[in-house]
Amino acid sequence: MERQGETKSDVMDKMIEIRRYSHNDIDVWNRFVGDSRNATFLFNRNYMDYHSDRFADASVMAYRKGKLCALLPANIDGDTLWTHQGLTYGGWIIPKSHFDANIMLELWDAFMDYCRTIGVKKVVYKPIPYIYSSIPSQEDLYALFRHNAVVKEVNLSSTIDMRNSIGFNMSKRQQLRKTEKIGLKITKSEDYKGFWRILEDCLQERHSSKPVHTCEEIMELATKFTNNISLYTISDDEGVQAGVCIFDTGIVAHSQYTATTEKARKNYYLTALYDYLINKEFRCRHYFDFGTSNEQHGRVLNAGLLNQKYSMGGTGVAYTVYEIQVG
Repeated sequence: MERQGETKSDVMDKMIEIRRYSHNDIDVWNRFVGDSRNATFLFNRNYMDYHSDRFADASVMAYRKGKLCALLPANIDGDTLWTHQGLTYGGWIIPKSHFDANIMLELWDAFMDYCRTIGVKKVVYKPIPYIYSSIPSQEDLYALFRHNAVVKEVNLSSTIDMRNSIGFNMSKRQQLRKTEKIGLKITKSEDYKGFWRILEDCLQERHSSKPVHTCEEIMELATKFTNNISLYTISDDEGVQAGVCIFDTGIVAHSQYTATTEKARKNYYLTALYDYLINKEFRCRHYFDFGTSNEQHGRVLNAGLLNQKYSMGGTGVAYTVYEIQVG
């Protein structure tokens, strides 16, 4: 529809075309991800597609004036489109320049029309938390408001702003002094199998759950993303006792998996390992993210887990999920 003062040419120039992603687009997709202002390596198709057998991919590519202007990682389940069920977050990926809130509104209008044409009745949208963006990129949140989105879920992550850290509290500093007397060894390791055994035992015992990735999957991904996925372990004279698997975006060092034996838990080995990761290995990142402390889709906050992260300087970053009815 033309607005007052607009010519038909003006309207055509603003039109956005939404196209379904296909595997033939992989190189174009990955280049755009690499050049964007808010994407992480999780949106590279070589990462995303590791679980393609579990989700029906419905990712889209948006073109404005014939030029690619945005990507949306997505999957479809029935008449609901998710962005993306297999990822922690997954909103619109946008370029560093020539993209403002007006274009975002156009994009959402075109996307809603697209959803209607393919029979989608509901969109569950998981915006990329601000800590992962190289420059502010929350135009999508304004568009969500304009489309009457409602909050479906909020999970709270604990994050250290490395440029303004509050540091370890007194209790953690006391724990560190105790570990200094033990003679622990911290190693950047490739022994994912050994770590995974500790991780699986730890998750089963404490949460009756399993890791999101299998050991084989994380090993394959670590091979593909050598600059992004790494494992650090801490050992004593009896061998490896604890470890942390890090997902590093260059801006955020995110603790993807943490595992410890009972011995390491009682003797504060993880405090020493996290001290090394935060204050040495990843000290030049903008943020160190411990991950969320929620259960039951955000309704339950694990107070003990939250306290551990806060005691090392982590404060709250919301991972919010929105729901939009497609009229």
